[in-house]
Amino acid sequence: MLLSMVATNPAPVTLIVGDEELLADRAVGEVIAAARAADSGAEVHDLVGGKVEQGELTRLTSPSLFGDRSVVVIRSAQDLVKDVIGEVVSYTADPSEDTVLVLVHPGGVKGKALVDGVKKAGAHVITVTKVTKPAERLAFIKAELKRAGRTIGGDAAAALLDAVGNDLRELAAACSQLAFDTPGKTIDEAAVTRYHRGRAEVSGFTVADSAVEGRLGDALEQLRWALATGTAPVLLVSAIAGGLRSLAKVGGAPRNLRGGQLASHLGMPPWKIERVQRQLNGWGPDGIARAIQAAAAADEQVKGGGADPAYALEHMIQTVVASRTGR
Repeated sequence: MLLSMVATNPAPVTLIVGDEELLADRAVGEVIAAARAADSGAEVHDLVGGKVEQGELTRLTSPSLFGDRSVVVIRSAQDLVKDVIGEVVSYTADPSEDTVLVLVHPGGVKGKALVDGVKKAGAHVITVTKVTKPAERLAFIKAELKRAGRTIGGDAAAALLDAVGNDLRELAAACSQLAFDTPGKTIDEAAVTRYHRGRAEVSGFTVADSAVEGRLGDALEQLRWALATGTAPVLLVSAIAGGLRSLAKVGGAPRNLRGGQLASHLGMPPWKIERVQRQLNGWGPDGIARAIQAAAAADEQVKGGGADPAYALEHMIQTVVASRTGR
C-alpha cells in the first residue's frame, strides 16, 4: 500500500500503476525529487495522456546541446492514442540518458498494451492499489504521522478515521494538520477529538460516543455546540442511532466467536468491535431497545414530526443515557 522512497538516481523509465491517486501523485513527486537531487536544474514536463501528440515524446527526450536533464511525466497514460503508445514503448526499449520518463496508469484494460510493452522493456514499476480495508487505512494514518516524526495510538487512529472518513487525501491532510498543531511526540484520542470537533460528521460521532458511554453533560454540551455550528439535526440522530445499532450487534453476537470470526460475522472491523465492546459496559438488552426506540422517535421529530428539533435531540440523549443499566 505505501510507497518506499525512490532511489537518489531514478530509473530512466518508471511506470506507476494503480487507482489510488494520492499515492500515485506521491510516487511521481518522489521521482521528480530524486531527479532534481541528482541535477537541481532538471526541467519537468507534466503532460496528460489524451493531449500528447505523436512525436512530442521524441522531441522532449532528444539530447540537449547543454546536457541538461529533464523529467517527462505522462499522467492518464491509458488515454494515449495508439500511435503514441507505439512511440512510448519503442522509446522505453532504449531510453535517453538525460531524461527520466514517468508514466501514470490507473490499471484496467484500457491502455493495457502500453503497460505490457513498457514492463517488457524493463521499466521500473510502482504499484499503488486502492486502499479499501479499514486496517489498511489505520496503517496509512500511522505511517503518515510517522513520516511527520510523530506517533499515534490505535484508539486515536480509529477516532481519526471515524472523524475524517475514507478519503486518503483528507486523511493525509488531517494527519499533517494534527502533527503541526498538536504538541508532544504522541497524538492521543483527546487531541483528535479536540481538533476535529468542528467538523459536522465528527460532532455527530462525538455526541454519540458521549451519549452511549453515559456522559450526559458532555453529550448535551457537544450537541448544543454542533447545532450552533450548523450541523443538521438529522445527522446527529443518525450518528447516535448508528452507535446504538453497533451496541445491539456486538452485544447480541455469539459468545464463542473471537477476532476475525467475530469481525466477519458482524461485518465490522476489529478495531470498531473493540471500541463498541468497551462502550457496552453498563448496557443491557432492554436498555438498548429503549434507547433505539428513543432514537427512532427523535428521527421522526427532526424530519418534520415535531416543532423543536433541538428539544427532541436533547430528550433523546437524556433517554439514551438513562437507559443504561443502573441509570
